[in-house]
Amino acid sequence: MATWTSQAGETFAVSDEMALCLTNLQKRGFVTRYYPTVSAARAAMLAEIRPEEVVGIGGSKTIDELDVFDALVERGNSVLWHWRADEAEGDVRPQALLSDCYLCSANALMDSGELVSIDGRGNRVAAMFYGPTRCIIVCGQNKLVTGGYDAAIERIKTVACPQNARRLNMKTPCAKTDRCYECAADLRMCRVTVRYSYPMGGRETHVWVVGEDMGY
Repeated sequence: MATWTSQAGETFAVSDEMALCLTNLQKRGFVTRYYPTVSAARAAMLAEIRPEEVVGIGGSKTIDELDVFDALVERGNSVLWHWRADEAEGDVRPQALLSDCYLCSANALMDSGELVSIDGRGNRVAAMFYGPTRCIIVCGQNKLVTGGYDAAIERIKTVACPQNARRLNMKTPCAKTDRCYECAADLRMCRVTVRYSYPMGGRETHVWVVGEDMGY
């Protein structure tokens, strides 16, 4: 075990791998926070977002499990999330790219402090580095990988993508076998891969790591 001290001066007992990851996230310039539990992260998120802000959300089981959508709407925030949008609202994904604060997750978090994601539509990964005024990327401890970029891609192609494909009832090989076969199917989910190494200049990018499993 090791300890990690946040920019706010809070000290946490974490694994050696987690301490290395958090330290490297800070060194790279991400606003880095650690929360031991999902409930602590949820409370912090509701405190972080101002009531007058427009909030965009990318497709994310992690953010779904954070369970902030209803609380934000009830207190008056305008929230743009295609998972919860009314039919009359249409496709809110383009509007979400213009939000004040965008919430999403990455598919893998390297101990080098880099985030790796694979997307099918591109809206989620695009918002990480362009569009919204600030972005908060939330990752559960299960997304931490050692072994570099190859290990991150391996995690995504054998864990995240197959589970997402089954959630969406997609008829792709990975949904049946738990492994990517680099298919050329029309429904292919793996269309754009992003390795996010440093936050974009002039833009506030947070990475919040939770000491519990979240999402895929």
